Amino acid sequence: MAAVLHSAPKFASNAGRRDALVAALGDMVITSKEEHGEIVISVVRERIADALRLLRDEHEYQQMMEIAGVDYPQRAERFDVVYMLLSVTLNHRVMVKVRAAEDTPVPTITTVWPNAGWLEREVFDMYGVLFEGNPDLRRILTDYGFEGHPFRKDFPLSGYQELRYSEEEKRVVYEPIELVQDFRSFDFMSPWEGADYILPGDEKAVPAPPPVEQPKTTEKPAETGAGNKANEKAAEKTESDAPAIDDAAKDKEGGK
Repeated sequence: MAAVLHSAPKFASNAGRRDALVAALGDMVITSKEEHGEIVISVVRERIADALRLLRDEHEYQQMMEIAGVDYPQRAERFDVVYMLLSVTLNHRVMVKVRAAEDTPVPTITTVWPNAGWLEREVFDMYGVLFEGNPDLRRILTDYGFEGHPFRKDFPLSGYQELRYSEEEKRVVYEPIELVQDFRSFDFMSPWEGADYILPGDEKAVPAPPPVEQPKTTEKPAETGAGNKANEKAAEKTESDAPAIDDAAKDKEGGK
């Protein structure tokens, strides 16, 4: 079978790639690094569309694969918006990042890649990052009337509201979260090490019967039948010690 040849390398190298991209982006670059085998470039927020357009048109990064958000609550600009680009011809990936605060919008890149519209909506829905110029910036994953942004570090794991189907109203209703005491109380004692209280459900178990106060049948030699007399008796040869002849062999001999 003939080998399949392709212009794209099987594994792309980062050698010299980071320096070339940083030089091409010029004053749009804030910082750059190579981490975990990937090139990461942070650019000025207001120039993100220009930076990505340059990477697409002049450096063969044809596809914008994903937009992700990251939350760092301790920072003034708490959010990172990460754009993940793929070059099909070079078989190479690069990540471009910008920073944003809750009230500082990020310019949309729907003018560069139209598919970014839905991805920007996901970041907006999960983190609350605003994208200026997005023609349809509304929630995409959470329900209508949802309050807050679930992927923020300060968002409670239980949320603020719960929904259930009401038999009385014959519809789904929203209600404030009410946590029962069992859910809010945590006990870090390991039950395998022996808790000093009854675990939930153990009260249904049938108590074990008390131990029987009687000796085992093999605690003394006399109780096992062992001894000198037994050893002498076992050493005597009897007819039973001879090799046994099975019934089929006996019948065969009898028929001779």
